[in-house]
Amino acid sequence: MARQPAGSDGVLTEMVRSHLASAAEEMRRTLIRTAFNPVIYDVLDFGISIYDRNRDLVAEAPGIPAFIGANDYAIKKGVEYVGEENMEPGDIVIMNYPYWSSAHTSDMTLFAPVFDPTTRELAVYECIRAHWIDIGAKDPGYVLDSDSIHQEGVVFPGTKVYVRGEPVSQILEILRFNSRAPDILLGDLNAQIAAVRTGERRLHRIFEKFGLQPVKMSFEQLIERGERQSMEALARLPHGTWAATDYLDDDGISDEVIQIKVAVTITDKEFTVDYTGSSPAVPGPVNMPFGGTYSTCKIAFKSLTTPMLPSNAGNYRPLKVVAPPGSLLHAVYPAATYTLWTGHIAFEVIFKALAEPLTNRISACSGGDLPGFQMNSINPRTHRFYALSNNEPIGYGASSEHDGSNALQTHTANIARNTPIEVLEMRTGMMIEKMELLGDSGGAGKFRGGLGVRREIRIVEDGELLSVMKKTKTRPWALAGGKEPQPCSMLMFVGSRREVRVGTYRAKVKKGDLCILETAGGGGFGNPRERDPGMILDDVLDEYISVDSARGEYGAVIAGGLIDLDATKDLRARVANKTR
Repeated sequence: MARQPAGSDGVLTEMVRSHLASAAEEMRRTLIRTAFNPVIYDVLDFGISIYDRNRDLVAEAPGIPAFIGANDYAIKKGVEYVGEENMEPGDIVIMNYPYWSSAHTSDMTLFAPVFDPTTRELAVYECIRAHWIDIGAKDPGYVLDSDSIHQEGVVFPGTKVYVRGEPVSQILEILRFNSRAPDILLGDLNAQIAAVRTGERRLHRIFEKFGLQPVKMSFEQLIERGERQSMEALARLPHGTWAATDYLDDDGISDEVIQIKVAVTITDKEFTVDYTGSSPAVPGPVNMPFGGTYSTCKIAFKSLTTPMLPSNAGNYRPLKVVAPPGSLLHAVYPAATYTLWTGHIAFEVIFKALAEPLTNRISACSGGDLPGFQMNSINPRTHRFYALSNNEPIGYGASSEHDGSNALQTHTANIARNTPIEVLEMRTGMMIEKMELLGDSGGAGKFRGGLGVRREIRIVEDGELLSVMKKTKTRPWALAGGKEPQPCSMLMFVGSRREVRVGTYRAKVKKGDLCILETAGGGGFGNPRERDPGMILDDVLDEYISVDSARGEYGAVIAGGLIDLDATKDLRARVANKTR
């Protein structure tokens, strides 16, 4: 018989919560330790969640924020499709149908029911999503110009890969024969399965320790408390409606920029994000599944209401998201959805809208992108296909109180890491000749935007190189008179007649080619001429900004490693007089 701890319901609830968080963390560690793909074990490109029987979130492990929120949508759609009545102990289901899984097809979602070992009652669901290296799309690596889901790889709407604890060999063979890298794919599948089984064992222990009914009661209290905390925070926010617009470079097929428009309405009971007025669905693969759009909004809402508290379904009850079906931010079959950089801009534009009422809480735009690159080829030593990518850091925007941070991953993937240089060089035909903070890349301001980075990539073996970024034609926005930074870009074939500056691009590369990736810094906040001269000197000495930038952008005169305060005051006064 289960031994129930003494104490109040609140104490029990907190004990259950911490045990659930520990179970999710053990699932995470199992996945990292057993995955074959560096994108999983080095970059941490995954999301792990635990749900009650109603498919409401009760615990999660640290992972890609956009993935964890997408799991919330996926688990409801997946169980609805399979049917809870068809779930049995030991079952594991795979799903990557974008309109339900809320991500592109390579982000494979596994979910499984967990039954109480004593009562045999279905008690919770586990969900793990991770990026697979290749599932047979029309192109190896990332798909940049698909015009239908049917060009983006083999699709599973919610298919049992394990039944009553035994693998379904036919499904494994379909996966194996549809991948250019079957060994890595099956290795990553087994890593996710191992993580599911680890979670199942830990959850069984929780049920045995506390009893199923007390655990279910704790789920209810966790969710009720989460909703109450969010509602209290919502009441403290300014109420009203604010709107903003930003742009995505293109859809990968045409060169036309794509509008993303949002209206954010805050009341004491609801936080509504409405993307009505954004572009309709486009031919290329930048259309967002609605679950992905909802997940993007969850990140913004959580950061404004309960950022320091563990997540559960209650936290998001006051959030409402509107995106008309068939639009850019609510993809429907058969819209292409592979290159989902749309979400990064859809996230930032929420804060752009709220910058007016929340001036002291909102930072300027980050680099506004997830600048990435990938190399695909056949390894000349093993004769096996490889595809390995990297997500490059950007600068964060400045706020009313401090400079932006340097070289961090975009907000929607902020726990992710870039791929280690040693892994890139060992597993691909790239050699990284230089990687450094990019001086003068942060937007100028009273407080300066954080810096982006510069990476020089030398090709040492023939192959294919992909550049993936979607905010290179418009600049990240600044606030309160700050300056906008230069956007991200990739310079291909440097020093040759083929030299070209690109955003999203796929090209054959040969040994000796040089490519340079430069990522955007964050937007500035406030008038640059009001920046403290001492801070400007520090920036020059640290090589964050140049002497020319100090003079031209900030009105600061620096010579011989020292700042001339009198000359600086005079220069700033002369500039101010000219602008009156």
